[in-house]
Amino acid sequence: MSTVKPIARALLSVSDKEGIVDFARDLSALGVALVSTGGTYKTLKDAGLAVTEVAELTGFPEMMDGRVKTLHPKVHGGLLAIRGNDEHEAAARTHGILPIDLLVVNLYPFEATIARGASWDDTIENIDIGGPAMIRAASKNHDAVTVVVDGADYAAVITAMKANGGATTLDLRRRLAAKAYARTAAYDAAISNWLFDQLDETATPYRAFGGTLAQGLRYGENPHQWAAFYKTPQGATPRPGVATIRQLQGKELSYNNLNDTDAAYELVGEFDPARTAAVAIIKHANPCGVAEGPDLLSAYEKALACDPVSAFGGIVALNRTLDAEAARKIVEIFTEVIIAPDATEEAKAILATKKNLRLLLAGGLPDPKAPGITVKTVAGGLLVQSRDNAVVDAMDLKVVTKRAPTAEELTDLRFAFRVAKHVKSNTIVYAKAGATVGIGAGQMSRVDSARIAARKAQDAAEAGGWGTPLTKGSVVASDAFFPFADGLLAAVEAGATAVIQPGGSMRDGDVIAAADEAGLAMVFTGVRHFRH
Repeated sequence: MSTVKPIARALLSVSDKEGIVDFARDLSALGVALVSTGGTYKTLKDAGLAVTEVAELTGFPEMMDGRVKTLHPKVHGGLLAIRGNDEHEAAARTHGILPIDLLVVNLYPFEATIARGASWDDTIENIDIGGPAMIRAASKNHDAVTVVVDGADYAAVITAMKANGGATTLDLRRRLAAKAYARTAAYDAAISNWLFDQLDETATPYRAFGGTLAQGLRYGENPHQWAAFYKTPQGATPRPGVATIRQLQGKELSYNNLNDTDAAYELVGEFDPARTAAVAIIKHANPCGVAEGPDLLSAYEKALACDPVSAFGGIVALNRTLDAEAARKIVEIFTEVIIAPDATEEAKAILATKKNLRLLLAGGLPDPKAPGITVKTVAGGLLVQSRDNAVVDAMDLKVVTKRAPTAEELTDLRFAFRVAKHVKSNTIVYAKAGATVGIGAGQMSRVDSARIAARKAQDAAEAGGWGTPLTKGSVVASDAFFPFADGLLAAVEAGATAVIQPGGSMRDGDVIAAADEAGLAMVFTGVRHFRH
């Protein structure tokens, strides 16, 4: 049996009508009979094309404000009938069902409707029913029926028909059917997640995820892995970040660029730009330097001083509009990506001299307090959780040592804990004067993180010619409790004078006693920031 199937009749019903007239005209020129609905029918008719309204095909008018028009046996029978099946063909003849060989549908714009913050009633009316039903029917019967859900595929269909005497190939129909099922799955996911959000539902019996391709990537974390970036529906207030960026210059973003940039921008979003300028430098999804200051230049210089070696080839995130002074300093070393809410024209001109540097403008900062979910794949499933939107400024800090932190120490403690939230666990962050001075990330032992951070500070002191590491007189933050006093004592050895940690260990008493003996001030947050 031939796998090339001719197209004699097409049903076109599209919400987005871009390109549909030219496509229909090409189909008509190839001898295809056109059937259409509502606004699409009017568009084609007004363009002078011979087209049959679906109501004429079914014998029923569109009704209930257009909710019922294609849910009819003469539509679904025409799509689902197996060609060459005697029983199916006999039933079609008995009931006057004509075969439909091509279905062209793009759905009611539900995602765009929630993106503009429409009312409940308007949003509900933009849930397509007939479209997904027809798409699924045509896709199931792709052995004979061609289904198109994306205007980008119009040209491929016409090219195939011209090459095959008005027919399409099985390979094309299968690829289009797979795409069609993915489209309806993403569409249903957007609807169900919107409803769950309205109901504030969490661990639901079923959870669907879907997105739209934003960028095919050259490869994943490593060259032997394929990768792509998909955007998910964001609602009326998209979260500024990698999904909202405008890339002004530079090479194509890679998987690792996007992952690291996301980590950098989420971190810098913790700092209110109305209060302070802030800069985060990220390498392999971990910060190697974070600082705040009166302006971006001073914040960048302080962040860079934390670990200038690791900063080479890193991602720089800023919480304010990038200005010329900061831009000149940043380009002194090789930087992969700069992301900011915006940039001045002078800053853009400075960066334009670095052709490979990617400049990304996100249009705003992510709100660290905003709700949301994160998803991680595991073997055979997905781990889904709410975003860690706890912020230190809202925490009830409890002094647990004999000595309370000074006002200066307390400011740095909050800064350090804000950064620790965005460092891979186990995490230790030393900070001083609104800047990180040592970061230990991702170690199996918290004491190792404390020692690595101190070693980083020693290296930075040697590179900067300071002599004494900046951890002397610093404060230290831990993302989770100290299970033993050894991690705390390592911080004391590095020169820390105050500690912020969640608390909650069975040995909190031992840790507090060790802090008191060393003369440290320590506060508990009651909130843990594991990040794996």
